[in-house]
Formats: sequence, structure tokens, C-alpha cells
Amino acid sequence: MSPEKAYDELLHRMKEIGVLGNTAGVLGWDQEVYMPAANAAYRAEQLSLLAGMCHQKFTDPKVGELMAKAESSKDLSADPLSDAAVNLREWRRSYDRSTKLPQKLVEEMTRVTSQAQVEWVEARKENKFSRFQPWLDKIIPLCREQAKCYGYKDHPYDALLEDYEPGLATAELNRLFPPLKESLSALVAKITSSKRQPDVSILKRACPIPVQQAFCRRMAEAIGFDFAKGRIDISAHPFTTGLGPADTRITTRFEEKNFENSFFSTLHESGHGIYDQNLPSDGHYGTPRASAVSLGIHESQSRLWENLVGRSLAFWKFFFPELKKAFPGVFDDLTLETFHFAINHSAPSLIRTESDEVTYNLHVCLRYDIEMALIGDKLKTSDIPAAWNDAMKKYLGITPPSDAMGCLQDVHWSHGSFGYFPTYTLGNLYSAQFFAAADKEVGGLEAKFEKGEFAPLKKWLNEKIHAQGQRYRAGDLCVKATGQPLSTEFFLGYLKGKFGKLYGF
Repeated sequence: MSPEKAYDELLHRMKEIGVLGNTAGVLGWDQEVYMPAANAAYRAEQLSLLAGMCHQKFTDPKVGELMAKAESSKDLSADPLSDAAVNLREWRRSYDRSTKLPQKLVEEMTRVTSQAQVEWVEARKENKFSRFQPWLDKIIPLCREQAKCYGYKDHPYDALLEDYEPGLATAELNRLFPPLKESLSALVAKITSSKRQPDVSILKRACPIPVQQAFCRRMAEAIGFDFAKGRIDISAHPFTTGLGPADTRITTRFEEKNFENSFFSTLHESGHGIYDQNLPSDGHYGTPRASAVSLGIHESQSRLWENLVGRSLAFWKFFFPELKKAFPGVFDDLTLETFHFAINHSAPSLIRTESDEVTYNLHVCLRYDIEMALIGDKLKTSDIPAAWNDAMKKYLGITPPSDAMGCLQDVHWSHGSFGYFPTYTLGNLYSAQFFAAADKEVGGLEAKFEKGEFAPLKKWLNEKIHAQGQRYRAGDLCVKATGQPLSTEFFLGYLKGKFGKLYGF
């Protein structure tokens, strides 16, 4: 078999695995949106079977043989950024990692986490960490076993982090996080001591949920989410999942007296969805060339649309009149400036997904510290609530009144997603740097937002970020798109400028 034929056979096999993965994705989406809770055990068996099939097909020795044959071609690898070279590079990376995991471990992790996700939902409802703890006692050893199988140099967390942010190590996070925390803590102090404070009560006015749903859909469509190739539903924890080249699902949650939560969650998930919808297609679907480069880059897209666009004054100069029309009598007495200040309020809060731009990354640092301790076997699961509350007091000066408002608030651990949280902070840093580059190249983005024009920014992102797929590693993509490596400069400059003006310092 020639290297070219071997590559074609690999394409066929990988796309077949992609179809199986998407089939499992449909079941996972259904579990979080529509499935009766009583079906959890059987759904776990379904997902475990599909995960095992995907793992078996991908780690088939024949795949390794085909890969080695294709890699022997000078033509296929002549240009390291060509479609074939990129696919082979990423397949090799994934194959080498996957073949280190026994199928039994893959199936067991899927079975346990599928049930754990359902138990997390119930534990959160009951405000009872002790109900979820036994599942963490199963998941964490499985994660440690995964790390052991992968191998690592300094800390087992490095091996898990690689799944979400290829090439990133805890050494880099340990260098990045401390000075970021210091700058953010100083900014929090200035904000909390300011005499100028917004009236956040206006965001708790009753807004009928059906109207919220319609308005959120309108906003998602306005920034570029294509509902011909996607849909929006309700789940306990907002998320986005791609189930096919023309099937991107986003979810959010609604509360009648919390319009802010549903609206910005929708913008956030729409940002993820826009990324998925604009990855390369035309035969690339199911390959690395049509896949997101990393979760940090993916998060940059959601945070960019949620915050740098959705919380900007320019955005609301256009949409505030529409908001008043959508909710007659609810916001009629407010000025644009009052509303804008309220949606950009900053204060220590309990819930990460509802925290503001200034304090958000302190929530991430808290989780990172706890995850490092758990995976490093320095913290027992029974001590998580106390450790969480102590960290909240240290970082944000507040203590959660309950497990549901504290250590049970995030779904990630029930999925076994240790190593995921740091990507949120990376996403914030990337978002500000990408926005600054786009504003410079496109010219006057805020002036365009005031006229309801979001297509120029979306086009820039489509070309510079989305269309690249996994052609570049995240750090290289940042340099390619912005001209320089990732820096905290843009994010901190953005926060200081925006909040300094709002709070008067």
C-alpha cells in the first residue's frame, strides 16, 4: 500500500470514529436536556459501549501501521502546515496517548462519569456534597491512573492538562497565575472601596421566561449563530456540543428574576457555537483540520462575545431600545448608562458562571489549587467543602452558605474533567488579545457595534481563528493572529480601563 492510500484509509477510519463519537454526543446531550433521571444507569451502559468502540477502533494496531506508512511519505509531510501533515501530526499525538490507556479503563471512566453526572445534579438539588463524594472517590483514582498511563515529568496534573491544552504544563500556570492574582486582587480592592456603585437590583426585575427565550435567541442570531445549523435548549449547566457538520447545540438556563444570567450565558455559549459552526468543512469534518485547537482558544471565543462585545457600551447603544421594547414596562425608567453600569457590576460572588470579569479568574485559581491537591493526593475528597470555603474566604473574602453554592456548583468533576478549569483563564487572556488585534485590523469595532454590525468581527475571527482548525498550536495561533505571544497585558489593560472609568479611579 502506498503512503497516499494509507492516508486515505486513515481518513476513512477517523471519520467513521467521528460518527460514532457524535452518536455518543447525541446521547450525552439528551442526558443533560431531556432524559428521565431514572434511565441514568442504562445510559451509562450505552455511552460506555460507544466509548469502548471508539477507543478500540482508534487504538487498533492497523491504525498505527497506516499512520507509520503515511508518515513515511515526503510529499504528505513536505509542508508541515498542509492539511495532511496537520492531520497526521494530531492523529499521532492522540494515538500515542490513547494507546497508553487500557480499554477497560476507558470504559470504566465513561460508565462512572455518566452516572456521576446524574448524581451531581441530584446532590446539587439536595445541597448535599456527601451524596456526590462517593463518585469523586471513584473518579479521582481513575484520573490518577490515566495520568500514570500517559506519563508525566513533574506532576500528574500535567498529563491531564494535555487533553485540554496541548503543550501547556503546570509550570507555566504556576508562573502565570500568581502575578495575575496579585493584579486582580488590587483591582478588586479599588472597586469595592469606590463610592460609585451600580444599582444591581434593576437586574432582578421580573422578565417573563418565554420573552427571555425569544430575546436570547434574537441576540445569538445577531452575533452570528446560525440556527439553520443549530438549536438552543435548557439544561442544568449551560454547555455547547457539536454533533455534526451542520448540528451545533447550545443550552442555557432561565430564571424569571435573573435576566442577566440567561442572557450572558446565551451569548457565551453562542460564542462557542460560532466557533464550531465555522471550522473548516468541505470534506474536513471529523479530522484535526476541522477541530478546535484547544479549550483555551475555544473559551476565548465565548468570553469575547459575552464580555468584550456583549457587555460593551457600544453593544447596548444599539440593543437597549430593543430590550425596552421586548420587556415593556420593565426597563422603561432606566437610562442606558445606568443599565450598562449594572451589567458590569463587580463584587466578590459565590458562583463562577455568574461572577464578573474582574473576579472570575480568582474562581479559576481556587479550583486549580484544589484540583492540583486532589490529583497530587494532597487532599481527601471529604475535605473538599472545607478547603473550598477556606479558599473562597482567602481569594474573595466570602464563605459559601451551602455546598450547592460552593463545591457542588460546577459539573466538570462529575465528567472527570480534571485539567479543564485553567483553560477558562487562558480563554480570558486570549479573548482580550484577539479583540485588540481585530479592532486594530478591522478598524473601529465599537463604532460598528453601535450600528448593530457584528459581521466584521465575526469575519476576522472566522479567518484568523476558526478556519485554522488545529493547523497551529494555541500559542503559535496567538502569535499568527496577533503578532505576539500570549500576554496578560491586554486583558489587564482592558479591565483597568473599563472598570476604572465605571468606578471612577
